[in-house]
Amino acid sequence: MNEPALRLHRVEKTFNARSATPVRAVRGIDLEIGRGEIVAFLGPNGAGKTTTLDLVLGLSEPTAGRVEVLGTSPRAAVAAGRIAAVLQTGGLLGDLTVGETVRMIASLYPDPLDPREAMARAGIERLAGRRVSKCSGGEQQRLRFALALLPEPELLVLDEPTAGMDVNARHEFWATMRDEARDGRTVVFATHYLQEADDFAERIVMIADGGLIADGTTAEIRELAGAKRIAVRWPDASDADLAAIPGASGLERSGDRIRFTAADADAAARHLLTATPAADLEVRTASLDDAFTALTAEGARA
Repeated sequence: MNEPALRLHRVEKTFNARSATPVRAVRGIDLEIGRGEIVAFLGPNGAGKTTTLDLVLGLSEPTAGRVEVLGTSPRAAVAAGRIAAVLQTGGLLGDLTVGETVRMIASLYPDPLDPREAMARAGIERLAGRRVSKCSGGEQQRLRFALALLPEPELLVLDEPTAGMDVNARHEFWATMRDEARDGRTVVFATHYLQEADDFAERIVMIADGGLIADGTTAEIRELAGAKRIAVRWPDASDADLAAIPGASGLERSGDRIRFTAADADAAARHLLTATPAADLEVRTASLDDAFTALTAEGARA
């Protein structure tokens, strides 16, 4: 049986461990990611996402626990070209052209992907003759992606991969990522764009205060937020009418439309449909934004 793409076992990372004020950036994370998955890492600033990815890339060593990448150590996987990363900054020489950069980095690998194919898959063929310093932030991110493809890695780690890209470029980028995953490549990415995670990730891993607080599909993560959003048309509803809705909170009026959240959506819906003249009832799960806010707040308090 194939090893998973990534396995973290009780991983901890503490900075300034011997000082009076140690910083526990990662707190006992257990995580396994299978091959071919597209997984988003979400969490507030300072949650431990980047530190965790640094451990996966072998840029840092865990204080405790074990990190395995494709059945081996992170550094061994990097040395073999089995894992590659697209980071936000660093690694580009402004005086070189895009094509020169890709060809130079390709020369460092024993059996690289053809530089022209790497640029084509990253959507930067037309930029081959442009100096890196003249490329936009989004174009430089796509160049970093082309460089990451050169060793034909089995695992791609992306840190804010679409920073600086416009909406169309983001969609093109993620269409490419889906193609890469269909070919068996695993994609793990950290992002602040919750809509991006909602649209493109098959699975979401949420981190707060250094610990893993949620892991599942987008739908499962939304369900963890608890309350559902309800909207109903009720033109003449009085304040007393609205107060009688079981478990309703966050009530808002917009014309003849009433919106609120309810932990027990079934009870609220039953009351509206049987005991009031309300109509056009809509019930939906919490948004990913709602889940993110609720879960990360709970994680920080834990």
